[in-house]
Amino acid sequence: MSTEPKTPTTLPITTSCASDSAARTPDPATATPNPAVRKTPLDIKMLAALAKMTHSMSPMSLTLAGIDWAGHLAFAPGKRLELFSLGLDQMRHLWEESLSSMHSKGDGANDAPKAKPDRRFADPAWKTWPFNVTSKAFLHSEAWWNAATTGLAGVSRHHEDVVGFMTRQLVDMSSPGNYPLTNPVVLQRAMETGGASLQRGMLNFLDDMGRTSQGLPPAGTENFTVGQNIAATPGKVVYRNRLIELIQYSPTTDKVQPEPVLIVPAWIMKYYILDLSQHNSLIKYLVDQGHTVFCISWKNPGVDEATLCMDDYLHLGVEAALDAVNAIVPKQKVHAAGYCLGGTLLSIANAAMARDGQDRLASMTLFTAQTDFTEPGQLALFIDDSQLAMLEAQMREVGYLQAGQMVGAFQLLNSYDMLWSRMVNEYLLGERGSMIDLMAWNADATRMPALMHAQYLRRLFLNNDLAGGRYPVRGKPVVMADVRTPIFCVATYTDHVAPWRSVYKLHYMTPAELTFVLTKGGHNAGIVSEPGRKNRHYQILKRKAGDQYLSHEDWLQAAPREEGSWWPTWSNWLKERSSGPAVKPPSMGSKDYPVLMDAPGEYVLEK
Repeated sequence: MSTEPKTPTTLPITTSCASDSAARTPDPATATPNPAVRKTPLDIKMLAALAKMTHSMSPMSLTLAGIDWAGHLAFAPGKRLELFSLGLDQMRHLWEESLSSMHSKGDGANDAPKAKPDRRFADPAWKTWPFNVTSKAFLHSEAWWNAATTGLAGVSRHHEDVVGFMTRQLVDMSSPGNYPLTNPVVLQRAMETGGASLQRGMLNFLDDMGRTSQGLPPAGTENFTVGQNIAATPGKVVYRNRLIELIQYSPTTDKVQPEPVLIVPAWIMKYYILDLSQHNSLIKYLVDQGHTVFCISWKNPGVDEATLCMDDYLHLGVEAALDAVNAIVPKQKVHAAGYCLGGTLLSIANAAMARDGQDRLASMTLFTAQTDFTEPGQLALFIDDSQLAMLEAQMREVGYLQAGQMVGAFQLLNSYDMLWSRMVNEYLLGERGSMIDLMAWNADATRMPALMHAQYLRRLFLNNDLAGGRYPVRGKPVVMADVRTPIFCVATYTDHVAPWRSVYKLHYMTPAELTFVLTKGGHNAGIVSEPGRKNRHYQILKRKAGDQYLSHEDWLQAAPREEGSWWPTWSNWLKERSSGPAVKPPSMGSKDYPVLMDAPGEYVLEK
């Protein structure tokens, strides 16, 4: 197992990729709309030092957003009058509710809300005075600030989102539920336990602080061991280069489908999100359904991989894996599936193959993967020129994006569920939540090479080059309009990383046959949705090749709802696109791609 990569004293400022591709485009990490703008080493060091002080948040970006909002609000007397009137109405309602609750029985019997209560204050203890007043005052404040930061004419959409996001963080921080003296549930639990709950909470806090200071994973992750009870589907590593290991999984059926399945996971997290425990492993499910499955396991990059670029991830990743699969299962096309960023990379690879006349794929499956980034979800809050300049400078100093930075960003995007509610439960109520396999996987974060990550953010998120027909592969642009491969595309209802309406835009980027699935759950839980899991459903609708475009609103009305998991539907979809009857399973590896070791390999174990 590898250790944390050492940090160089100075990372060379380079604009070239590590691989030896003949044609190279300018490095987006240094290229700017104005060619006169250059990042000198001194500027980079200054921005990197600033990033350390601000936790990688650009103060310039936040300041510009604040000035845009405050300036337009200053010249909007009508908006200010509306906010003043809203504040007075809220104060009046709060006063009336406070007087009413003081004269009630005090047990909440007369305080039954007309509407569904906010889940943060759903416990009956919040219905008693004075806690019902403080919770309602907080909700009024939250509503007032939401009204103040939205709907202001003249403010750019990005600046409105940034101001609204930062305001929500400050308002959430002030919630009465986050403090022991203003949270009746915490006070009640403390009295019932004689203070033992607060003592347990303090021990939980000290344990977490100790683990953080030592670089140890969260409590409970020790119950999940990669290769034993997670990422444990039997298989062999049949190929390795400086970026990937390729795993071929052992068959469990006498006959398999002629076409193999190649999975391209996101490199932002470990691949075994698709191979968790035995009961919810998508890879194991596919193998048990008679599919020959290969999966890429990305290396956890360090300083030595700092100059790997997007072309390297394409060439050393997807293309190298396809070459190996074609050699082990010869004369057969491949069903390729990509998850999140891996799906975006697979789409680029497929477009490049279509441009170059290569017919290697039998189908393409995308899990929560975007190809048009005009509405990329809440991650866009952290992506603008100022923010990227600071992030790029910080990555150049270190050589990679540190694992904790992306984890912290995702926590802020869903701060109540991933931050505040956890802190209340574990530190104030003294209830340590049980660790599950998905949470253990989420804690096993990875780094990203500096150059690749800068290119990815600029080319796709910021400039939207793929949708605009400007994304270069080997010096020439690719377009999704060239893709004719049948596509199975899965999105999730509550995805804040890749919103389903953004994923849906694939419909107008390619004329290929497209089966679109919208399933219950979020970015991860909607994909890890095994058969037999309760309260699962999805909508599905197929668009034939060349059919007219259907808006996402019309799609929602037209797509029938199915109960249960979408996994069997996908497996059957793959089988329907088989070239013939089931055949004998291929050998594990081949002469040119011999077995190197047992799955899950070495790269997934790197920390």
